[in-house]
Amino acid sequence: MRLLLAILLPWIQFFTIGRPIAGVVCLILQVTLIGWIPAVIWSVYALSQYKTDQKITAALQQIDKDS
Repeated sequence: MRLLLAILLPWIQFFTIGRPIAGVVCLILQVTLIGWIPAVIWSVYALSQYKTDQKITAALQQIDKDS
């Protein structure tokens, strides 16, 4: 669902992952037709980093729990 949001409305996706300043910058980029493609690429990249950060946090919590 977030991937679809990142493609259609990239600036909103930044707000869902807790990066409001990046969301505003992305909205400004998205307003121009030329900026739409970089905004989508940036949004999808940020989403993948967000998912990776969540996995790392979960793994570290599991290690702490096992110790």
